[in-house]
Amino acid sequence: MIGNDPVGVEIKKGVSIFQFDFLIFLSMLLLMTIGALFIYSSGVNSEGQIISVEYRYQLVWIGTALLIYFLFQIPHYQILQKYSFRIYAVSILVMIGTLLFGKEVNGARSWLGFFGFGIQPSEFMKMALILMLASFYQYRSKEIDTFSTFIFGLLITLLPMVLVLLQPDMGTALVYIPVFLAVSYIAGVHRRYLLYFFLLGLLTILFAVIPVWEHFILQRDIRFISVFNEPRLMFFTSGIFFVTGSLSLISNKITKRGYFFNIGMILLLFSFSLIASYFFRSFLKDYQIMRLIVFIKPDIDPRGSGWNIIQSMTAVGSGGFWGKGFLHGTQSHYQFLPQQSTDFIFSIIALFGIILIRGFVILLNAGDDFAVYVGTGILFMLFFHMVINIGMATGIMPITGIPLFFLSYGGSSLWTATIGLSLLQNIYLRRYKY
Repeated sequence: MIGNDPVGVEIKKGVSIFQFDFLIFLSMLLLMTIGALFIYSSGVNSEGQIISVEYRYQLVWIGTALLIYFLFQIPHYQILQKYSFRIYAVSILVMIGTLLFGKEVNGARSWLGFFGFGIQPSEFMKMALILMLASFYQYRSKEIDTFSTFIFGLLITLLPMVLVLLQPDMGTALVYIPVFLAVSYIAGVHRRYLLYFFLLGLLTILFAVIPVWEHFILQRDIRFISVFNEPRLMFFTSGIFFVTGSLSLISNKITKRGYFFNIGMILLLFSFSLIASYFFRSFLKDYQIMRLIVFIKPDIDPRGSGWNIIQSMTAVGSGGFWGKGFLHGTQSHYQFLPQQSTDFIFSIIALFGIILIRGFVILLNAGDDFAVYVGTGILFMLFFHMVINIGMATGIMPITGIPLFFLSYGGSSLWTATIGLSLLQNIYLRRYKY
């Protein structure tokens, strides 16, 4: 890790336009332009008639995003460290308010409306979480590899995750996990704790999907799978794993033999994963379960839940590598893509590649740990969104509704990504210690 700089360090001026990273800015500007063009194209039918004016709203969002981009470069990024807890706390309160008074869209109460525009607080929460984790790990730098630091960092992440799942919005909630893992890893949190947490999440998803796979895909009962489906049997099995795993850990303490520790941890992972999968399924709505099903077998409901993924794969396949050209997409002209201005907007990966590479270079030259942690969270947030969205469009990942930053319709995701890149630019402008 890089040296620790306290929040109260003296901040000197002297930032020059020649220190400005034009590659990141121009890449962002091109992505915004392409996104606006795609949104306009998706609103034009086969007869050349404009049937949607969403592109006008997007232009407003782009204009305000560019203003935000330059405003967030004026104060020193270390000021955000001082106010990170307040930003996090206010964001949590706003998300609670959204659950109570928010507008329901597509089955999720995740929007707040102002003057005809809607904002999604869970998007801004991503940046609040990154700032909070970075500040917390900076504060706990001397105890970074302790179990208590891992638990507190995890609780900081789980609180907004639970609020997002209650909306419910599983796609947005999933973004918090890679952000937490990336920032924690770079900060120096014990690798073993992070590996166990990763395996816990993986097993939880697997155990939650198995009953769905049995019922809808296999379409026949298997006695063994009842362990993952019947609550009483699930809790009983989890209890056996827990007791046996605990005894193995006790044996490790007595005999000092490492294999007892490994056996104990594996059994405890199975125990906790079984319980977590039960509660995970209770959060899922019917349409979310169907998204998992049609990902495995899209033709099981071709005119319903499988429609999105089938038409998306058709659009990508018919366009080929270079696409069909501006205003020539058949899937959008004939309105085959539901919410076509929001999902499946496929971008030029090279532009994202430039942003990610330049962001990595900026982190290598950052002046303090806080900047490295914040930059890492931002880069992994961008990377995760890009991979998941393109994976959805090409059919290799289930539909989650995660937007593709700068290209998908909407102001909340655009502002969030712009703030993130603005902070990267801020870190670059002040990369030298004074």
